Amino acid sequence: MTSPTLTRPELTAVDRCDRCGAAAQVRAVLSSGGELLFCGHHAREHEAKLKELAAEIQK
Repeated sequence: MTSPTLTRPELTAVDRCDRCGAAAQVRAVLSSGGELLFCGHHAREHEAKLKELAAEIQK
């Protein structure tokens, strides 16, 4: 028997960057279970810190 895997929905045009409000292109899923949405610019700006936090990056 397998356990179900929770999947997060695809990003859509209504998803906005948590930093600036632009269209979100990247979802960072934190180990705590929370998530952050970023535009491409802010995803690149915060990429090193997100990797340090072991966040799962979904594009």
